[in-house]
Amino acid sequence: MLSEPQTRTVRVIDDGAAIEVDFGSARHRFHAIWLRDNAQDAATRSPGNGQRLITLNDVPADTRVADARWQGDDLVLHFAPEGREIAHAAPWLLDNAYDHAPAPAARGWTGPGITRWDAALGDDLPVADHGAVCADPAARLSWLRAIARLGFARLTGCPVTPGVPIALAGLFGHVRQTNYGAVFDVRVEANPENLAYTNLGLQAHTDNPYRDPTPGVQILACLTNAAAGGETLLIDGFSVAARLQAEDPAAFDILTRYCARFAYAGTPDVRLEAKAPLIELGVDGELRGVRFNNRSAAPLRDVPYDLVPDWYRACRRMADLIEDPALAVRFRLNPGEAIVFDNLRVLHARTAITGAGSRHLQGCYVDRDGLHSTIAVLERALGC
Repeated sequence: MLSEPQTRTVRVIDDGAAIEVDFGSARHRFHAIWLRDNAQDAATRSPGNGQRLITLNDVPADTRVADARWQGDDLVLHFAPEGREIAHAAPWLLDNAYDHAPAPAARGWTGPGITRWDAALGDDLPVADHGAVCADPAARLSWLRAIARLGFARLTGCPVTPGVPIALAGLFGHVRQTNYGAVFDVRVEANPENLAYTNLGLQAHTDNPYRDPTPGVQILACLTNAAAGGETLLIDGFSVAARLQAEDPAAFDILTRYCARFAYAGTPDVRLEAKAPLIELGVDGELRGVRFNNRSAAPLRDVPYDLVPDWYRACRRMADLIEDPALAVRFRLNPGEAIVFDNLRVLHARTAITGAGSRHLQGCYVDRDGLHSTIAVLERALGC
């Protein structure tokens, strides 16, 4: 809650290069150039879509605040040398205050919206009903929040008709088409272009690390499953990274600092290659993604000669953790069920298909931005 207007004050400091605002409950400083660059008025940003109408070069380099005053809940600033008055809403300023930014977190941090997990999750897997998610925005928001927080969620009561993953993708984004098509089938084939289309068990992996960018979200829907075996395993790559960092900091460090390479050439018309660290950190140290796919590993070329043995040792340690049953949840995907998971966080595996019955899954990919955009839109619409 904002304090009453009479408790708020503003003071121009540093010869107009900045202002100091006392909101009553908090005090923040803002630079004049930042305030002008981020102005929300109709001459600076399009009222329809919020996009910027000016460039930074349109703002004088010597911009300063000549005067500042409160007018209700708006802070009205007079900018020189432009001679313009622009108002900033107090709630907006508080939401975007940067004066008291926290000290950089340790490398490998994740924000409060992320919950790491392991096998202790047990049967308490996030699940929602397809009908409810389609009809009720609040149910859809809860389901999507679970995907954002845990990296995955299940869906029951789905149609068992071909193409259902595309419809599920429409709940929060747009299909990312690849050489496998808009939708791909996971079933045993006589001449498979990918080992996923066999009855072999599959080591835990993330999909398509040989693409740039790697698809961020994967949907797998079960149409039929009468075969023995073929159980699904999910592993939280963020938990793997956390354990590796705690137990072997040197291994964590080398896997975040150097790129692995991945390649795929399953058909004559496809030659895909990409490189990225197995554990990806943002420039501020935030854990952004995990890539692990032994089937698609290409020769290592980006690690200094003297460090190659160390990189392999670290990769082996990461693989050991991925294989640890204490980190995996395991379940059978039945007809009418689907899983949606963050492909840059959650590794998935499959036990061998041992029976003669049919097993047919369909899948598709969606980029991460659609998930987070839909969550934001629903939160705004529902006021939460």
